[in-house]
Amino acid sequence: MAQIFHRSFNTISKVSIFAVVLLLSSAAWVWGEIQRSPWVTDAEVVRDQPVPFSHKHHVSDCGIDCRFCHSSVDSSAFAGMPSTKTCMSCHSQLFPDAPLLEPVRESWRTDRSIEWTRVHDLPDFVYFDHSIHVSRGVACETCHGPVGQMPLLWRQESLLMTWCLDCHRHPEQYRGDRTALEQTECYVCHR
Repeated sequence: MAQIFHRSFNTISKVSIFAVVLLLSSAAWVWGEIQRSPWVTDAEVVRDQPVPFSHKHHVSDCGIDCRFCHSSVDSSAFAGMPSTKTCMSCHSQLFPDAPLLEPVRESWRTDRSIEWTRVHDLPDFVYFDHSIHVSRGVACETCHGPVGQMPLLWRQESLLMTWCLDCHRHPEQYRGDRTALEQTECYVCHR
């Protein structure tokens, strides 16, 4: 019986199959990199806020304790956003006429909360409890980055499930002993 295909077709078939597998693998890798990039995850992207609040100014420069504003972080699932009353406890005396703080004064006058843009906004199906993590020795910087050095706040990490799982699979890398925790800026607030 005569051969239907030329012998070179075997080589062409093998090269074609290898090329298709390589192309599909490369496309999957590129897709994964795009999904983990700041373009999709919004990591390292500063969010516009109604008032350009500087954590660097309030935490590092003024030395305000984190729990002064985020009072429920060690006892609740949520760190909580400060009320306008919290802001006005200082700003009724400090910079009371600054144009930058007009949205805060307007909120105080109308008794309507400021609509802050969430920076660390997890999907609705995710349950995260701040108090559990704080009580287990996870430093705030582990997830939020060096907030005390940020003039405007951005999401430091991607907050993807793979990032969370990496911490839960190897907690010893992310959770220090009490001595290491006491050396972080956040321990001032979260004792």
